[in-house]
This record gives sequence, structure tokens and C-alpha cells, in this order.
Amino acid sequence: MKAKIEVFLKPEVLDPQGETIKRALHTLGYETVKEVRQGKVFYIDLEDENPEKVIEEIARKVLSNPVIEDFRWEIEK
Repeated sequence: MKAKIEVFLKPEVLDPQGETIKRALHTLGYETVKEVRQGKVFYIDLEDENPEKVIEEIARKVLSNPVIEDFRWEIEK
């Protein structure tokens, strides 16, 4: 079974990399871009009877920093 986990900064956390990308896009003529937020995507292939529990645990305990990041995941068919 394959899972996709997306980890991203919480909305209240400043995102300097996103701001740098936004400025670069404006410089290239994409002034309509209002905001850019960066994140990470992980693809995990696993064999488990209860993948939801394992994926949730991996995302919470290993892949994200709960102080500054949120995550979401999905099982890919």
C-alpha cells in the first residue's frame, strides 16, 4: 500500500522560503501571485493491516515538527 504525506508550515509561522519564491515570481512578471508556502511531500510504500494508524504515527512522530508544522496524508490506490 502506498501513502502520500504532505508536511507544511502552520499558517501563523513565517515562511521565508515561500516569500523568496514569491519575490522571484514577481520579478519574472507573475505579479498576480499573492502567497507562496513551501512544504514537503513523502511517499511511503508499506505492508500493514492498519496503514492509517501507522501513517498517522509516522507523520506525527517522525516527519513533522508539531510545534510549527501541520500534515495531511492519504492512502493512494
